[in-house]
Amino acid sequence: MPRGDKSSYTGKQKRMAEHIEEGYEKRGTPKDEAERRAWATVNKETGGGNKSGSGRGVPDTNVSAKKGGRIGGKASASRPAAARSRSAKKAAATRKRTATKRSATRNTGRRK
Repeated sequence: MPRGDKSSYTGKQKRMAEHIEEGYEKRGTPKDEAERRAWATVNKETGGGNKSGSGRGVPDTNVSAKKGGRIGGKASASRPAAARSRSAKKAAATRKRTATKRSATRNTGRRK
C-alpha cells in the first residue's frame, strides 16, 4: 500500500477528515495544508486507519476536539476590561505585581 493511500480508513474517518478540512479552509488555510492537518487530526483521534475484524479496533479519543476553545485564551482576552468585576481586576493586578517581583529576584540572584 503506497503512502497516502486512504483505503484502510473507514467511512466515518473519511467523513471526519472532510469535515475537519472544511473547517480549516473556512479559516483561510490553503487546501493541501488543510487536508494534511485534517488527516493528522483523524490519525491522532482514531489511531490511524482501522482494519476490519473483531478486536482490531482501538478506542477513539477526543483529545484534539476538546482542545479548541481553551488554547489561546480568546474568550477571556476578547472581554473588555470594563466588563470585569472589581475583584477580577484587583487579582490580575496582584498577579502582575508578584510576577514582576519574582523576575527581578531571579535576575539579580538575591532577594530584596
